[in-house]
Amino acid sequence: MDNRKWYALYTRSKAEKKLALELQHAGIEHFLPLVLRLRQWSDRKKKVEEPLFRSYIFVKIESRDFWMIQNLPNAMRLVSFGGNPVEVPLQEILAIKHYINDPETEEEAEMAALTEGQLVRVKTGPMEGLIGRMVHYQNKFRLVVMIETIGQSIRLNIARTRVEEINDPDFTNNGHH
Repeated sequence: MDNRKWYALYTRSKAEKKLALELQHAGIEHFLPLVLRLRQWSDRKKKVEEPLFRSYIFVKIESRDFWMIQNLPNAMRLVSFGGNPVEVPLQEILAIKHYINDPETEEEAEMAALTEGQLVRVKTGPMEGLIGRMVHYQNKFRLVVMIETIGQSIRLNIARTRVEEINDPDFTNNGHH
């Protein structure tokens, strides 16, 4: 049985790619979300691949690996709460992968409009069950998903047909009942 879970590992400054190599050599499954960004130098512009979240890399490990992981040269510490490493839900990893692999997909949908800031739940597809806030942007429906473990948000293009409004008054902003 696979007891490995996803965790966020805090890296040394600008060492995300070096740490990814260290993890690869150690045989540790990891995920470093990279995006192309346009960089401006005095003499030129260039697209460079940079981490989506600076100083974070995700690792899929068992609890017995915590000590070893944090002792890699470019690792700082696992993102923890109350001294315990916080598991990153698989849905959040899938949402980030979807964002990176498919940043601009959209299906037109003739459905009831959602208002900005409306809480919605994804009802179909790989991110089913994921909850986020709706943002209307350039005639596209984009779901803003908070990756709570590291307190960062990403904008996902999710078709209106795939989301439903959440009208539960007991539902709070932090994603817990």
